[in-house]
Amino acid sequence: MDDNDFGRLIYLFLLLVAVGGWVLVEYRGRLGFALRTATAWGLIFVGVMAGYGLWNDLRLSEAPRQMMADGGEVVLPRAPDGHYYLTLTIDGTPLEFMVDTGATNVVLSRDDARKLGIDPDTLAYLGQAYTANGVVRTARVTLTDVALGDVVDARLAAYVNDGEMEGSLLGMDYLGRFRIEIDGGQMLLRR
Repeated sequence: MDDNDFGRLIYLFLLLVAVGGWVLVEYRGRLGFALRTATAWGLIFVGVMAGYGLWNDLRLSEAPRQMMADGGEVVLPRAPDGHYYLTLTIDGTPLEFMVDTGATNVVLSRDDARKLGIDPDTLAYLGQAYTANGVVRTARVTLTDVALGDVVDARLAAYVNDGEMEGSLLGMDYLGRFRIEIDGGQMLLRR
C-alpha cells in the first residue's frame, strides 16, 4: 500500500465516521427505523448495480434476429453493436456469422469449426489472411448443405482461422451470391 492508498483509506474512514455520527444523532431512539431505511436503500443500490451489470447481456439476448420475408428475401436488423449477424444452417448445425462485406472469404473460428465437426488441430494451415490484427494462417475447408432459409447451397469454400477469433465471418464469397441492400438499420439479402 503506497501513500495515496493510505490517504484514501483515511478519507473514507473519516467520511464513514461523519455519516455514521449523523445517523446516530438523527435516529436516536429510533434505531429500528434507521436499520429498515438503511436496508431498503441498500437493496435499491444492489438492484440498480445488478441491473446495470446485466444490461448489455439483456440487450444482446433480446436483439432482433434475421427474418425471412416474402419472395426469399432475408431481413437482418442491425445489432446494438452496429454489426449485422446471420445464422446459417451448415449440414444441419446452426452457426451464427457476423456479416462482413469487407472480408473476401467465409472465415470460421476454431470453436465454430469444432461445432461443425472439423478438428482445427489436424488441418494444414497453408494460406494467409491479412486482418486488422495482422497476418494469420488459414486452412481451406469445404462446407456442405449450407442453408439460409429456403436457399440451399450444396458446397461453400471457407477458411478456418488459426488465430484467436471470437466468432466467424461471412464474407463476399457467400454474400456475393445475393443482392445486398442496406436501408435504415437493416440489411436486405435477395437471391
